[in-house]
Amino acid sequence: MQFDIGKLAKTGGTDLGDEVWVDVLEAVDKTYAELVDYQEQLEANSAELLTLKAFLSSIMNSISDYLVVTDKDGKIADASSSFCKAIGQKETDLIGREIGEFFQGETQSRVLEAIAKTISLRREAKIEAELHTLAGPDPVDLRIAPRLDRRRKSAGVILTGRPLGELRRAYTDLEASHEELKQTQGQLVRNEKLASLGRLLAGVAHELNNPISFVYANTHALEKYLDRFETYFERVQSGAAREELVALRAELRLDRDLKNLRTAIEGARDGSERVKSIVEDLRRLSADGTGDFARFDLTETARIAANWVQRGARNGMEVLFQGEPNCLAVGRPGHIQQVVMNLVQNAVDAVADHQAPRVVLTLGYEGDSAVLTVADNGTGVPETVAARIFDPFFTTKDVGKGTGLGLSISYKIAQEHGGSLALEVSGADGATFRLCLPRGDKA
Repeated sequence: MQFDIGKLAKTGGTDLGDEVWVDVLEAVDKTYAELVDYQEQLEANSAELLTLKAFLSSIMNSISDYLVVTDKDGKIADASSSFCKAIGQKETDLIGREIGEFFQGETQSRVLEAIAKTISLRREAKIEAELHTLAGPDPVDLRIAPRLDRRRKSAGVILTGRPLGELRRAYTDLEASHEELKQTQGQLVRNEKLASLGRLLAGVAHELNNPISFVYANTHALEKYLDRFETYFERVQSGAAREELVALRAELRLDRDLKNLRTAIEGARDGSERVKSIVEDLRRLSADGTGDFARFDLTETARIAANWVQRGARNGMEVLFQGEPNCLAVGRPGHIQQVVMNLVQNAVDAVADHQAPRVVLTLGYEGDSAVLTVADNGTGVPETVAARIFDPFFTTKDVGKGTGLGLSISYKIAQEHGGSLALEVSGADGATFRLCLPRGDKA
């Protein structure tokens, strides 16, 4: 408040002039205005503080991780609802209590030591400690950060903790689920291989029955010949006369049996070799193929695979080969044979209702790749199906006739070999699948 002191002295302080009173009133108005402004600022700051407090309170109530604020003596100043719930205490009951009393054993001293170091060095620390909760000791990943005042001096610490027990249990469950998934995946792969092999059982049984029956029949013939020769040689050893032996030889028809004996032996050998060949093909087909990569003849592998599928087909399917007679590739022959079998089997299924079913396998080289295409003259693959044809469990076959894994597994095998498998052409004239593998004639 300011006014003219000189004028007030001249009047003796008893009779103020109009000008003096005007100055007094203006000073009073100005002071009042300043007080009003100051009051408004206080109210605004108070409202802002209330809003900030409510915001911080909502954060403390909503976070799932533990949050505890302490002073420089390690006494709790504030705590999140998750921390209070874990230890079974109310927030009001925690204020002023030592933070160390909520940790057990060796970890208590490590927590207090980390808090003291954080306050003195003003540098955050990370430790793992066991928090005493209602459910018992619970491992917690603690981050201790310094709490600074306006003068940048340590006023305490802020502890944030993430419970590790739940994370470790989740990780254990995840690992168990992953292991179970791998086992299931392996089982599905084996089931798909068995499903492919099962479709060929009729043809395989027929292929094995013929040579085995031939060997069995020749064995009976050899047994009959043996009896006759034993009879003859017994008479020879007993010293029979020449005339008797000649007559006995004619009676037993040994000359004819001697010729038939060679034929029976050759037939038995041919039948055995045929059985051996079939068994070797089966062994290659059912092999896991987990060996090292090696050079192999893709043409021969494709022929074996196509032959097995053709044996099980009942529609008089014609399988044609064209291109390289010996197309060399690098990979695991057992795996690639399974891929080719899947492709040929799908082609056979696609031409099942065709009047003149035909599947053409073409082999050749393109750049650094050995390429096999499998084409059929079926109805082709619709665009909606082509987009999903390599997806696991996707199949257009009736229930029980397909697992939906054949093309998916084949696609994965091709990628593991550093190659590719794609649906190249699909239309009214049929579908063509293209398998690319690393070239083997340059290795």
